[in-house]
Amino acid sequence: MAWIYLLIAGLLEMGWAIGLKYTQGFTKLAPSIVTVACMILSFVLLSKALRTLPVGTAYAIWTGIGAVGTALLGVVLFGEPAEMKRFFCIGLIVAGLLGLRFVS
Repeated sequence: MAWIYLLIAGLLEMGWAIGLKYTQGFTKLAPSIVTVACMILSFVLLSKALRTLPVGTAYAIWTGIGAVGTALLGVVLFGEPAEMKRFFCIGLIVAGLLGLRFVS
């Protein structure tokens, strides 16, 4: 169950990272509320996952899911550069995440 909590926490991290863009410095009420809710839920689920998972592994995977997802969503939603070298680096992060998952 801890891995499921961690996965959802990572997805919520993507939500709040992207949400920050839409809050426009927390000047937009609705996106700000959604973003803060994602932050809180992400931290709560991360803390539940940390009950049984090693902190280094869980934190690295949590931030990795957020980083990879946010980078990909940046390309899709905001027209950020979709270059092969960017995707190669994202692939390296994914490889590291998978490695951590399988050795933990």
